[in-house]
Amino acid sequence: MPNYNRGGAGMGGMQNLMKQAQKMQEEMAETEKLLDEWEIVGTSGGEAVVVYMNAKKIIDGIEIDKSVIDPEDEEMLEDLVLAAVLDGYKKADEVYQEKMGKFNMGGLGGLL
Repeated sequence: MPNYNRGGAGMGGMQNLMKQAQKMQEEMAETEKLLDEWEIVGTSGGEAVVVYMNAKKIIDGIEIDKSVIDPEDEEMLEDLVLAAVLDGYKKADEVYQEKMGKFNMGGLGGLL
């Protein structure tokens, strides 16, 4: 009768893989927290409009210089606000990709 080693090298490899996955989960959670706290500043009009957000694109503040508030030209102000938001989103995307990109390699964080 053949000798099947049920607790041999295969189990050690699986345990190692599980430890790696757990470590990666912990690192990912730490990075997620960092992204929540990271301050991104989007600007437009030479900083006439400033938008504050985190690296997950959650906006938590907008500052508008009074010099760009013209009741006769609300479209310009709308464009400036949109441009500042898009500037912030672009910067947030760069930070997010830099920090989280390592977890997206190969399907399961490079484990496959």
